[in-house]
Amino acid sequence: MALDGIRMPDGCYADGTWELKMHVTDLHRDVSLRVTGEIHIGGVMLKLVEKLDIRHPEELSLLRKPRDPKKKKKKLEETEEEPLELEGPLVTPGSGSEIIYIGPVKDHQAHNLFLIPICRNLHGSIYSSPGLYSKTMTPTYDSRDGSPLSPTSAWFGDSPLSEGNPSILAVSQPISSPDILVKLYKPQSFLDKAKINQGWLDSSRSLMEQDVKENEVLLLRFKYHSFFDLNPKYDAIRINQLYEQAKWAILLEDIECTEEEMMMFAALQYHINKLSIMSSDNHMNNSEKDVDEVDAALSDLEITLEGGKTSNTLGDITSIPELADYVKVFKPKKLTLKGYKQYWCTFKDITISCFKSREEAHGTPAHQMNLRGCEVTPDVNISGQKFNIKLLIPVADGMNEIWLRCDTEKQYAHWMAACRLASKGKTMADSSYNLEVQNILSFLKMQHMNPDPQIIAEPINADINSECLVSPRYLKKYKNKQISARILEAHQNVAQMSLIEAKMRFIQAWQSLPEFGITHFLAKFQGGKREELIGITYNRLIRMDASTGDAIKTWRFSNMKQWNVNWEIKMVTVEFADEPSLAFICAEVDCKVVHEFIGGYIFLSTRAKDQNESLDEEMFYKLTSGWV
Repeated sequence: MALDGIRMPDGCYADGTWELKMHVTDLHRDVSLRVTGEIHIGGVMLKLVEKLDIRHPEELSLLRKPRDPKKKKKKLEETEEEPLELEGPLVTPGSGSEIIYIGPVKDHQAHNLFLIPICRNLHGSIYSSPGLYSKTMTPTYDSRDGSPLSPTSAWFGDSPLSEGNPSILAVSQPISSPDILVKLYKPQSFLDKAKINQGWLDSSRSLMEQDVKENEVLLLRFKYHSFFDLNPKYDAIRINQLYEQAKWAILLEDIECTEEEMMMFAALQYHINKLSIMSSDNHMNNSEKDVDEVDAALSDLEITLEGGKTSNTLGDITSIPELADYVKVFKPKKLTLKGYKQYWCTFKDITISCFKSREEAHGTPAHQMNLRGCEVTPDVNISGQKFNIKLLIPVADGMNEIWLRCDTEKQYAHWMAACRLASKGKTMADSSYNLEVQNILSFLKMQHMNPDPQIIAEPINADINSECLVSPRYLKKYKNKQISARILEAHQNVAQMSLIEAKMRFIQAWQSLPEFGITHFLAKFQGGKREELIGITYNRLIRMDASTGDAIKTWRFSNMKQWNVNWEIKMVTVEFADEPSLAFICAEVDCKVVHEFIGGYIFLSTRAKDQNESLDEEMFYKLTSGWV
């Protein structure tokens, strides 16, 4: 969505306020926010999502549009003539974010080819109350996408949005041409990703304070990868935006995935595209009963990265479940070619014990691993029947690497779920364990290729526009017909899903990828000799190799005592409860950006469903501003 904006000093009112004007290209309407020069980015976010109906605005922020360093800078005159030129690393389309265009309203028809697939993701119902609503409210909503059935003007009042058709923004539009994917910038390395993240704006300062110029393009996107309480009834726009952000991240290879996973994502895209454009009552006009059933089914799919909790599963609080089975274990060492060795392994609490045989399980284990704070990475190939789990376990001088190999999908799902919980200090008694197992099995099932082409609903030679459903590298590796055939095979695993369920499954699969949710910054660690990466996620900090992205050391927020920033030398220092402090200097980025990510994730971790849903703005800015 293109949002055009500000009338500068000549548009000021007597009270010192002025209008931040935005043009919604998909609706061909203007939206205005009356603000002061002192209002910070966070305040703009709050005002904007009351206008545009996205719950939990604390998850969003603005990113400066980065430029491709290989291309020459344009002259100022040329920039003014073409304010929406989309050259350079546009992570907006790559992440389903919005295009914010600050400047005079101009004709954007020539750019709609790019803007439509990027930005149809910001609309739905809105309440006349402050826009923060609870699950106890009962809105009258459209069963197709969650938008209100009552007159739009009743929801938007005098806003120009009331003249348009807001529900269109909850619909994902298919990519119209493969040329879009070819032309858009793709980060080639972790350093490229780190450079993109330099552009996050300071939420505690205004646009003017951060030297945002007229005609400058800003990107509205999910900054924090912690998506709280997604609900199909209230979050049609939020879910669609997340789907777009995930879709473009996959297509532009901003996040790595396997070939089988790519075909699964392509099949889900194809299915979503079909349902989005069909006018058939069977798909678009589901009854309210159908939506309620989907809502109930998706309550177990809720996207909370700490692990969702089912309403009727409390777990057995009297005993902690255990796993015991033969598992192949491999501990890589330099100058050795030894492979996996089979052990009888038991998983109790958060510890794995390895015995040479089942009969020796009551004796002393040959190996024992405490998984608290470890990094857990899947290494799976469905067609090759490879089900590996990579563990990086914290030790005093870094991380120990251990590999587990399972024989079946079922075994893998149980052990992977247990490892993920153990890394967070949770046991299999946690109510999210069974849900995690089912999510893993579902993720694997969607990657299965159907061996019987006879049951494929559409002919293999059907034109499904496959070149727009996979990243460009696969177009070089396979012919379009081959890709189409594989997508249609994979489609059989998702063909019965409703539109909203398919989007939620896509988001969930995106979250299951090893690199999901890691925001990279270039940094120099205290005692280090060269620049490395600091990765920030919703629950931990990761010291990473700048070339390979491999984790060197991990620190959990749950073990953090406090963090401090030396603004003069750009040094961030983090103190922990039972391990040495972490200190690093931010390179090529304002340390305020890194500080805001840490504080933001700390704040997001405090949210709970039993709390009032109004945002504690004071606490949010206290943790993120750095000036209190």
